[in-house]
Amino acid sequence: MEYIAEIRNVSKKFGDETVVREVTMSLEAGKIYGVAGRNGSGKTVLFKMIIGFLRPSSGKIFVHGKEIGKDVDFAEDIGIIIETPGFLGSFNGYKNLEYLACIKKQIGKEEIRQSMKLVGLDPDSKKKVKKYSFGMRQRLGIAQAIMEHPKYLILDEPMNGLDREGAANIRALFLKLKEEGVTILLASHHREDIEELCDEVYEMEDGRLRRISVFNLSEEGDLSK
Repeated sequence: MEYIAEIRNVSKKFGDETVVREVTMSLEAGKIYGVAGRNGSGKTVLFKMIIGFLRPSSGKIFVHGKEIGKDVDFAEDIGIIIETPGFLGSFNGYKNLEYLACIKKQIGKEEIRQSMKLVGLDPDSKKKVKKYSFGMRQRLGIAQAIMEHPKYLILDEPMNGLDREGAANIRALFLKLKEEGVTILLASHHREDIEELCDEVYEMEDGRLRRISVFNLSEEGDLSK
């Protein structure tokens, strides 16, 4: 069995406070994993450790077979949205993505244009990002996450700021990426995201992660409460 990522007995402390507690999880290629939980439950900290932005206090994390913090500093071949995507406000969406694409030099103009179209943005628009709505910024963040065709996506609340139609379109995009073999780990407050997308569902509470059935989730549409 091919695992894209393995989290082995990982904990994280900030001072005397433990925010992630002995989490173990294995992610198979081509599946979508959902994590539900209240704000402050530890989801974002866990995601940042998987990427390499934070180091575990104990335990090990492997992505593509490489230990984060030992074999590599940061996870490779990965697209991410963590918290609010940050862009250069004085440039349009395309220029922002072009600038970011220059870092790795893996893709060209057509891939950038295509990623914007996939999330419902016009690559030819001259509108500066500082005049984007929150939802448009979120779409641009998703375009950034997918534009280099990563095999692994970590998405923290990717539907934030999207209207119902926009969220439905992005869910369809994620399902298409799954069909292409992309593994997705996402946190969401929205029940539709968990129900419609996820092969496996987890709940995080007080830093502990446990696998659950989607039927055990809150009956409310908002899973943050």
